[in-house]
Amino acid sequence: MAIALETCHALREAAALLGRAPAARFLGGGTLLVRALNEGEADFSTLVRCLDPSLAEIRASGPRIRIGAAVTMARILATRELDFLHSAARSVGGPAVRAQATLGGNLFAPPPYGDLCAALLALDARVSVQSGYSARDVSVEDFLRERGNGAGRTLVAGVELTRPRDSRAFRFLKVSKVRPKGVSMLTMAARLEESGGRLSGVRVVYANMAPAPARAAAVERALEGRRLDRTGIEAAAAVASEGFSPPTDSLASSWYRRAVAPVHLSRLLTGDSKRSA
Repeated sequence: MAIALETCHALREAAALLGRAPAARFLGGGTLLVRALNEGEADFSTLVRCLDPSLAEIRASGPRIRIGAAVTMARILATRELDFLHSAARSVGGPAVRAQATLGGNLFAPPPYGDLCAALLALDARVSVQSGYSARDVSVEDFLRERGNGAGRTLVAGVELTRPRDSRAFRFLKVSKVRPKGVSMLTMAARLEESGGRLSGVRVVYANMAPAPARAAAVERALEGRRLDRTGIEAAAAVASEGFSPPTDSLASSWYRRAVAPVHLSRLLTGDSKRSA
């Protein structure tokens, strides 16, 4: 199958091309699209790349940080201002994959991939998208809800988020049965900021417990307004799987994911997030 490669120099140009060509896909690092092409599973006939320099920029203005969609996992790991994302970026494949895999591509990665996406959702990031000649910002939550509805032809320009006030307020855990770089059986991310010694604005996110990364609403309710102590953690663990119907796949059964979720949630909340299944 012949694949056409189109090169654009501006975001609007690339987005317009994606919008009018249903069989076109945007080429970032290529870790997913090129593999699909090599395995004969490509559902596209055109790849679009964009050389707009804004895609590779990292801009920090006080606590607000903007990360271009073409920024790789390796670049995130090399950037001091993004140290709170290092654990999530390091969980993506090995060195060769991290050198190519981009932030934008991670937002489209299907399970069991997309670990960084869970972190972005927990951090309440905003996604800048370019559709044709119009640009807009949406929450990661809304983006994930829309991405299965033609979002494959949407150009992600970057994300914007707020750096946690305290480095201990953001937690990330990837559970893999093959270490150090196996795919995720279960991923968790949490923002646990405190006000007056009690948790406020809690966000807890799971990946590979649903078709896309999703917030654990019952866990958030159990933690909100509590202290992050044994009592609070036990209350959260008691509802760890509530609201989720995990998939059964080659990595784990739905029953197993539900059974181990309380264990790994407790590890995440206590800060013991270096262990995996």
